[in-house]
Amino acid sequence: MAKIVIQKKIKAFNKVINVDGDKSLSIRSLLIGSQSYGICKIRNLPKSEDILSTIEGLKKLGIKIYFKKKICFLYGNGLNGFNYKKNITINAGNSGTFARLLLGLLIKSPYEIKLEGDRSLSKRDFQRITDPLKEFGATFKSKNKRNLPLKILGTEFLRPIKYLEKRGSAQCKSSVILAALNTPGKTIINAKKSRNHTELFLKHLKMPIKIIRKKKYDIIEISGENQIKSFNYEIPGDISSSAFFITLTLLSKNSKLKIKNANINQSRTGFIKIINMMGANVKLTNKRNLYGEQLADICVNSQKNLKSINCPVEFNSNAIDEFLVIFLLAAKAKGISSFRKLEELNKKESPRLKLASKILKKIGVKIKLGSGSIKIFGNPKLIVNKNIFINNYYKDHRICMMAVIASLVFGGKWTISDANCYKSSFPSFLRLIKKIGCNYKYSK
Repeated sequence: MAKIVIQKKIKAFNKVINVDGDKSLSIRSLLIGSQSYGICKIRNLPKSEDILSTIEGLKKLGIKIYFKKKICFLYGNGLNGFNYKKNITINAGNSGTFARLLLGLLIKSPYEIKLEGDRSLSKRDFQRITDPLKEFGATFKSKNKRNLPLKILGTEFLRPIKYLEKRGSAQCKSSVILAALNTPGKTIINAKKSRNHTELFLKHLKMPIKIIRKKKYDIIEISGENQIKSFNYEIPGDISSSAFFITLTLLSKNSKLKIKNANINQSRTGFIKIINMMGANVKLTNKRNLYGEQLADICVNSQKNLKSINCPVEFNSNAIDEFLVIFLLAAKAKGISSFRKLEELNKKESPRLKLASKILKKIGVKIKLGSGSIKIFGNPKLIVNKNIFINNYYKDHRICMMAVIASLVFGGKWTISDANCYKSSFPSFLRLIKKIGCNYKYSK
């Protein structure tokens, strides 16, 4: 079992880095490319475990994909162009995004296809996906109707649906959007605000998708059975991956960092808004538009005097993957920070809210934990002078990276088990940590 051992806080640094390509956009580019007709060229596609699971799954469905230098070439066969065979089993690994979105593309399968995942993914809720896909006409088999493994059988007689997405789940919304691509007629989705990468991607490809933006919901209309042309696409840097290094910089002494070419899509910048409310003063420079997505360089300096926050719940869905490091910032802030309506955090790769609270307690932070809420009693003078062991965390990549950042800014001797799990989303994480100046011991 691989372990990371960190014994020293990080020293002052002034660096410029590029983080790995955005995972959400990477998986969407592969899935949408699989429905296009022709050769797609995708640049800056990270070779993380989640992306490799996506590629292997699509290859099982007859999609030709290979890398040449830093470009991924994907040969699409058009809408519903999968090569369906009997007894196909697809393993999504740890990727909820791939597993849930893929189901939307399989609703015309003439044979049962089995979808499975690792231990963590197999505990996550898939009924939120299968329920709307059943309305299109697909059928499902699973032991408890909620978890993987499951089997999907499609139909030739698809019907458009009206769907209310009220969780703020981009995965649920996107799965229905992808199902609508293969469905005759107009599918209408009334969706609580969440990441809008799928909609922007399809608009960039000039697909017949209409978006009416309301204050709390978006109304999305998709007309199906329109062919998708092949495309060239460059994946920007991942804002969720950037959040770990932004937090590291803010909590380190006399340090500066620039992260180049990061995705600052407005549905993903809740993290930036929250930490700026805490006094972070993160600046976005060199702003530009690429394929409908907003990009920028992120510039951040150390911050000695962070403020506590009563976090507005409207930012929750736009920062759901970044709350683990927001909690670290709150631990160093002056005053009591409050976070509410975070039940969705416990439905990720692990019960993240519970595990994050355990880590905070280990380092001496006073907290008050509710079923979907947490209060963090900040201590600007917090220093750790003891051994900290992080294990039994479901191999959750974000918990692992949270622990690494905490070790570098709070001190102490940290031993973090299951160290390779960060590769599922951010394979260059430790390389960049080393580039910035961290000394660690790594054992396989």
